[in-house]
Amino acid sequence: MASGTLADDIRLKLGILSPAERKVARVLLASYPSSGFETIATLAERAAVSAPTVLRFVNRLGYSGFPDFQAALRAELETRNASPLSLYEATDDASSTDSAAGLMARSSKLFTAAVTQTLAETPPHDLEHAIALLSDRKRRITLAGGRFTRLLAQYLGLHLMQLRDDVRFLPERAVERTAVLAALTRRDVLVIFDYRRYEHDKLAIAQLAQECGGKVIVFTDTWLSPTASHAEVVFPSQVTTPSPYDSLVPTLAVIETVVAGLITAMGNEAHQHMKHVEDTAHRIGLV
Repeated sequence: MASGTLADDIRLKLGILSPAERKVARVLLASYPSSGFETIATLAERAAVSAPTVLRFVNRLGYSGFPDFQAALRAELETRNASPLSLYEATDDASSTDSAAGLMARSSKLFTAAVTQTLAETPPHDLEHAIALLSDRKRRITLAGGRFTRLLAQYLGLHLMQLRDDVRFLPERAVERTAVLAALTRRDVLVIFDYRRYEHDKLAIAQLAQECGGKVIVFTDTWLSPTASHAEVVFPSQVTTPSPYDSLVPTLAVIETVVAGLITAMGNEAHQHMKHVEDTAHRIGLV
């Protein structure tokens, strides 16, 4: 089995599954992870296949049976819902005995591997689709982040503002936030950053955007935010770090890659917009 999540493993094996098994896979991925805890009969009915097909599917993933598959999913969820406190209490104290040089070496190894794996596992089609959505000047872009990832939403948003118009951040105040979400239409692109422990409002926001015909792009971890089930594009990132806090370094690498793609895709239009922004900043004394 793959070293990532069950969802990762399912996606990687889509190409070798039979047509009937792919139906099971799509049902699982559409409502992951809750769909994995349904009965075999319910899952078979939702996928319009037979119960033996469901069993063949989990065997194809490397599990001896459906209880084995669900046990693995439960273990994954325990990790998925971990907080910094629980990770701190569960970790060994090797880092506390590291010298500064040892910590630097360990960090270099962890971060290099995490960034490399994250970029290697990012499907080119998803990157291209995200760039196409974010570079479409007919679309309006709204960005939303969480407790820590709000910083990454702002980082991507500030770059987008340099390249194009109609970019905004989801307001914090309830009245303003409600007004923005109530006005979503099919021309909107909602970019959400949501990492464990996932924030309930992000799921509702993604669902609202999808229901009005808008597009959702989600940056998340390898356990996948629940918002992923409503997303057009999902960017999962490794979060391995020498501390109990999940690393956002690989996500930053994905953001930088998206920005590089946008600059290429938007070409002279982006260049002219950057010049106009720079001229405006000069005129009002900001630079």
